[in-house]
Amino acid sequence: MKPTRRTLLAAGLTAGALRAADPGRMSSKRIAKDVPLTADMSAEWWASALAVTVENDRWGKPVAGHRSEVRSLWTPDHLYFLFTCPYEDLYLKPNPVYDADTWELWDWDVAEVFIGSDVKDIKRYKEFEISPRGEWIDLDVNLNPTPPAIDAKWNSGFESKTRIERKRRVWYGEMKIPLASIGPHPVEAGREYRVNLYRIQGTKRRHLAWRPVNQEWFHNPAAFGILRLAP
Repeated sequence: MKPTRRTLLAAGLTAGALRAADPGRMSSKRIAKDVPLTADMSAEWWASALAVTVENDRWGKPVAGHRSEVRSLWTPDHLYFLFTCPYEDLYLKPNPVYDADTWELWDWDVAEVFIGSDVKDIKRYKEFEISPRGEWIDLDVNLNPTPPAIDAKWNSGFESKTRIERKRRVWYGEMKIPLASIGPHPVEAGREYRVNLYRIQGTKRRHLAWRPVNQEWFHNPAAFGILRLAP
């Protein structure tokens, strides 16, 4: 069978990646100082960062053509994520806004990080989203009350950068999140956070999750995996 552009891209992602061994755990690589956002996997600081794959739907079934990778770095002040996101088509919000949160950004193409630091109250966590064109939103989530409290006025101070390679049909999204915004705990090697990673993509609205949530809504903190700050 003649390889397609999609299979070649998937092979390229697989061949160059260093991957975490445990499917429920993710390692964040320590770097000496904060770095500029480039949304570029070839930047030297990303070279040895381990990747996890996001390629299944909300119930853990594979989503063809969308095998994504996510890497992480950390410094004493910030936590970084870099998404590599193959796509078939883009579903983008008209009239994008870049200088303020975009409410309901999840109705369009996004990459998302849900992360919490409180192991005793897993229903409290933060949500960060970016679109392929650089729109963003950050949310403070509390699932304890009914209905859940989702604070869109909360401001983490996180930064992001995105880049689209239309010829390859892949977009890259990088986040720089202040660790102090996630929780009050000391930042040190070995610190673990509860985390899940998601994508919503394309006109057919494909929903991908790193750890399967086994429901329509991504907000299932019991399904989160673990991110560890590596030495």
